[in-house]
Amino acid sequence: MCGRYSASRRPEDLAGIFEVEKWEPEETLAPDYNVAPTKEVYAVLDRPLKDADDPRPVRQLRTLKWGLVPSWSKTPEGGARMINARAETVHEKPSYRRAFTSRRCILPADGYYEWVTGTQERELEVEGKKKRPRKQPYFVTPADGSVFAMAGLYEFWRDKTLPDDHPQAWWVTCSVITTEAEQSPLAVSPADGPRALAEIHPRMPLMLTPDRWDSWLDPSRTDADDLRELLAPPPAGLMRAYPVATAVSNVRNNGPELLKELEGPEEGTLF
Repeated sequence: MCGRYSASRRPEDLAGIFEVEKWEPEETLAPDYNVAPTKEVYAVLDRPLKDADDPRPVRQLRTLKWGLVPSWSKTPEGGARMINARAETVHEKPSYRRAFTSRRCILPADGYYEWVTGTQERELEVEGKKKRPRKQPYFVTPADGSVFAMAGLYEFWRDKTLPDDHPQAWWVTCSVITTEAEQSPLAVSPADGPRALAEIHPRMPLMLTPDRWDSWLDPSRTDADDLRELLAPPPAGLMRAYPVATAVSNVRNNGPELLKELEGPEEGTLF
């Protein structure tokens, strides 16, 4: 799954990486090293500009709320639970299938966090002893330092309790597509820790390599079977994972220190 990630790149840098044609400076977000559900996040998408005479899709950098609210929802309350869409079923689930064929985006990140329950804590659970597991967080990121381009979906939802000209009348929300975690060896792995992403968690965000960006964002591609071919996992051996401080487990903590690599798991959270 993807429940927390880091996104610290400046919008002008993202615009260059993804060949963005339009972004609004007033939508600039501060670097966020602990992105959690319901937060505003950057998304890259291809869509005609509003009120423009030219109907062609334009590559845009937009800010969306993480947690998808389907257009047919009566309220937006379920958005916080719809942060992930499974690649295996995204084409058939009512909440995602319309967005999958017409509203796809890329959610840029530095990488994502995932938690592993420590060996000692798991043993206590097996023995039936009531102690809350202390989980060791890992940061997963491209080994070459490139952007982590997560496949995503976005959707529009109209709050009918507000007038048309109200700034919050329309919600634009998004979800991260996830896939089975890689079982092949990591490009770089800690000396005393997981050797593959599947050893950390069975799911991972679907990372799109640059050769798939244009096809994924192309709104003219609407055939579900055709689009499902783009959901193939990226080549193996592109990622690294390393332990970080448990401070990231508290969403109130936010800063570059959260990305600092530890020499090994924190005491009490041995892998």
